Amino acid sequence: MFTIEQIKEAHAKVKSGADFPNYIQDLIILGVKGYDTFVNDGHTEYYGVNNYSVIADEKYAEIKVAHFANKELFIELLLKHQSGETDYMTFCNHCAQCGIAKWRVDIIEMTCTYFDLSGAEILIEKIPG
Repeated sequence: MFTIEQIKEAHAKVKSGADFPNYIQDLIILGVKGYDTFVNDGHTEYYGVNNYSVIADEKYAEIKVAHFANKELFIELLLKHQSGETDYMTFCNHCAQCGIAKWRVDIIEMTCTYFDLSGAEILIEKIPG
């Protein structure tokens, strides 16, 4: 089974959203089936087979997530991030500003779903293979 240390090594290669598809490929090799990242503090829960999971501690000081989602602005900022214009912390702040509380990456389905504070799906994207 995978460890947080192995995941951190894979994540260290990510400099912008443009690096995300390669990161996903690294996670597949490790056996990660999916993960949830929480915007308020950056902690992430990784899932594998047979209910295996590991939790990475918070990555930054807590940021406040807006109570209402702004899907249109979020999509605009997400596209900037995916093209490499913003770093991870900027993206997390943009998520919070737009009311995105967490995102879930499903490596089996190759989707990334963004949720608001109530748990409602705001956006579902296909991950480039």
